[in-house]
Amino acid sequence: MLKSLTVTNFALIEQAMVEFDEGLNILTGETGAGKSILIDALSVILGNRASVDSIRTGCDFFRVEAVFDISQLLPVQKIIEDQGIMIDHDAMVIISRRFSRQGKNTILMNGCHITVSTLRQFGEKLVDMHGQHENQALLRPEAYLTILDALDSKTRVTLDQYRKIYNNWIDLTKELSELERSSRERAQRIDMLTWQTKEISGVALRRNEEEELEQQILVLANSEKIANAVNKAYILLDQGSGGLSGVLPALADVKRELEIAARYDQRLEKQLIGVNDALYQLEESCMDLRIYGDDIEFDPKQLAILQERMDIIYKLKKKYGATIDDILEYYDQAVLELADINNYDQNFAKLSKKQSKLEEELTEIANELDFLRRKASQELAKQVCGHLADLGMPNAIFMIEVQKIAQFTPNGRNEVLFLFSANPGEEAKLLHKIASGGELSRIALAIKTVCAARDAVGIMVFDEIDAGIGGQAGHMVAEKVARVASTRQVLCITHLPQIACMADRHIYIRKQVDSARTNTVLNVLSKKEQLIELTRMISGNDITQIAVDNATQMFEAAHAKKEKWKNKTQA
Repeated sequence: MLKSLTVTNFALIEQAMVEFDEGLNILTGETGAGKSILIDALSVILGNRASVDSIRTGCDFFRVEAVFDISQLLPVQKIIEDQGIMIDHDAMVIISRRFSRQGKNTILMNGCHITVSTLRQFGEKLVDMHGQHENQALLRPEAYLTILDALDSKTRVTLDQYRKIYNNWIDLTKELSELERSSRERAQRIDMLTWQTKEISGVALRRNEEEELEQQILVLANSEKIANAVNKAYILLDQGSGGLSGVLPALADVKRELEIAARYDQRLEKQLIGVNDALYQLEESCMDLRIYGDDIEFDPKQLAILQERMDIIYKLKKKYGATIDDILEYYDQAVLELADINNYDQNFAKLSKKQSKLEEELTEIANELDFLRRKASQELAKQVCGHLADLGMPNAIFMIEVQKIAQFTPNGRNEVLFLFSANPGEEAKLLHKIASGGELSRIALAIKTVCAARDAVGIMVFDEIDAGIGGQAGHMVAEKVARVASTRQVLCITHLPQIACMADRHIYIRKQVDSARTNTVLNVLSKKEQLIELTRMISGNDITQIAVDNATQMFEAAHAKKEKWKNKTQA
């Protein structure tokens, strides 16, 4: 149950804290006082979308905090434990949500940060919201399947299984459609890929070939310069130039002189060894230079061949990639694509067979859904008729038709029609075409009452469930809401005194203007204040003794009925 709700800087509410009773919590007040604002704040703490528009004018943020007792709600406890959040022995959960004008969204659950999706998952299991838009949902036949499926857990499980297969089937159907569409382009694509792969394979590219060619071209293009430089280096080493002896003869003389000196001073052995090694290496280099110079020649034909090869590679790079590696990668991909295209018929047949198998599975599960829905529709229609009788419509007929359709949809192969007749002797017709606003409210309440008896949600919120209802029907709606509140916590916004008098806790909401600022103020009414509010709801601001007596009688009668129900439950 919801223990308390604290709201700061939310719409017209500057600061408010209200505690709730475990039974029927009634919220009343003048139109525009801010009753729905409180429900909006509650919806935000349950994971609904937050908006800067909800931040009070002149403030930088809003904050909403709620305290829940989840001791009787094991599924909700599991959601929290799965997030690694500790729950105390008293099973209290404190949720705080702060939202700033900069869009910063901070959500804490028992002091731990959580995401909006986790908060929404928590809220869906904890609170069932019912407002005027749920009444309007009865005017949209596409919403009927959702209403019917919510009635039975086995139907929901089967629907989840169906949707998993359906999503695979949709993906496969799209893939087949794409194959069929692309088949018209296959011939052109095959021709192009065949030509491209032949062009690339015919060149017989090698990795790092471009660098090797560049080096070879560089040498051939400069062979004359290289030959002159090598020959000059050889002469300088072996023969000398300009009247000077060559490096090798001069170094040989140095070696001989050092050998003579080293005979007398062994300290020169080190230098002798160094000169000897240098002489040996230079003699080897000189020989290599002579051989290199003899072999080098300028070959214009080979240079032309190499340059032509480079031109071919350049052209391929312009078409297929910036490097030889890129060209070869393109070639590999083209070969694979060509193989796929050439295997089109085989692939299409394989996918078509897989699609047929999925359709068989879909048909089987859709038939099971159809069976479950027909069974649930009979039970729902029967119970709704019973509740409508309690709500002052004993002759009402409410029927549900579950029809099969040919095509697969995300919800199976069913369409659902709600048929209704309010008067005896009148044929039941499509609900969304003939029901009045008051009838829709009662039907919605009847359906919600049936669903409430079957689900595990601990808190129900009715936002102006009395829309379009008055008089005796109001008394009957009041009793229905109060009976729901006998087994779970209910928050109900109402304008009807017939409903308000059933309150276990009555919260009055009013506007207050201080220093030219409007603020919404919440007050939990005492029994005396509750009686005054009932009187105001009956007669307006003109409070007479008759109105007071009427409110007192209504209040005492409601109290007596609740005691009677309580005694029956205990018995």
